[in-house]
Amino acid sequence: MAGGVRTGRRSAPGPRWRKSLHRARVSLRRSAVDYFRGDGSDWIALVALLLAVPALALGTITQPEWVSASALVLPIVLGGLLLRPASLLALYAAAAAALIVETMALGPYAQGPARVTPGTVLVVAAVGLTGLVFAQFRQRVGVPWRRGGTMLFDLRERIRVQSKLPSLPSGWHAEMSLRPAGGQSFSGDFVVAARTHEGQVLEVVLTDVSGKGMAAGSRALLLSGAFGGLLGSLPPQDFLPAANGYLLRQEWDEGFATSVHLVLDLESGDYELLSAGHVPGVQLSAGTGRWEEKTAEGPLLGVLEEAHFDPAKGRLRRGDVLMLFTDGLVEGPDRDLSDGMDRLTGEADRYVATSFRGAAWHLIESVAKHIKDDRALLLICRD
Repeated sequence: MAGGVRTGRRSAPGPRWRKSLHRARVSLRRSAVDYFRGDGSDWIALVALLLAVPALALGTITQPEWVSASALVLPIVLGGLLLRPASLLALYAAAAAALIVETMALGPYAQGPARVTPGTVLVVAAVGLTGLVFAQFRQRVGVPWRRGGTMLFDLRERIRVQSKLPSLPSGWHAEMSLRPAGGQSFSGDFVVAARTHEGQVLEVVLTDVSGKGMAAGSRALLLSGAFGGLLGSLPPQDFLPAANGYLLRQEWDEGFATSVHLVLDLESGDYELLSAGHVPGVQLSAGTGRWEEKTAEGPLLGVLEEAHFDPAKGRLRRGDVLMLFTDGLVEGPDRDLSDGMDRLTGEADRYVATSFRGAAWHLIESVAKHIKDDRALLLICRD
């Protein structure tokens, strides 16, 4: 009909603005998360550092006594940490331009000390070259700086979580302490533990990877994950053979390890101790008050194809204590194994009256505080 009125309606502006705002907020949040993880663009840091360069140049020109020309190394150092190599070159070009402007504004360096000297240029260039090398290394490794420290922290925490002992029923107490070599955060010693057979059996594996500190930390992380998967998935007598086969398949240049596998019945107190070249454990008998070595036979992990492991058997009665440890606790350049074990058991006698609560950490402190090796100690007590 001529002159008819259109019935179609335009969508209200309110909902459209809200949708646009929501999309922008989601996009900004994703960009922030990606940037923190190291997956996003580094343009925010680049813009901030590019703005800092002329600000420092202006300060040098107007207040040369307070703002030195070498202050340009500050954004360059931050750029080496924050930027990718391509972005870093743009920052270096801005810094070079700032040096040229400062030289022209302040005049020749022979006219006074507050000038751009050849030494200033060399310092800025050296710092820039160092930052570029670090940035290229990070790019080759594929770990941005924002995730590098977080990743190392996460790896350390994973080892600690995997080394956590499960809770035990009333009448039992277990604790362990781990001290890496040289006060580092990573260790070649680790523990994996689990309660199997519907919680009736406690299985604990204490392992000492070849090497120490950071050098052995990566292998310890890999092995702790693999051993944690094997523990409880196989019969106890098959664990060490499976672990031995796993190490052999890695074909590491320094790929051996020592390990001790404890299988403890939490109802009867009977246990089996299987060892792969590990130092003996010791048991305190509450009846006699004496320490007895518990030695099981078996080769190192990762050395022989067909390895056989013979268990040592025992029982933890009321008041008995079992200690398992790595060789860093009892061996050293100035003492042999027997002397170290005598010293350890002698110090441990002091904790009989306190039921060994909190004794693991203190024993390492008193016996092997300054030893430059990884040290681990596991205590299991029956009240």
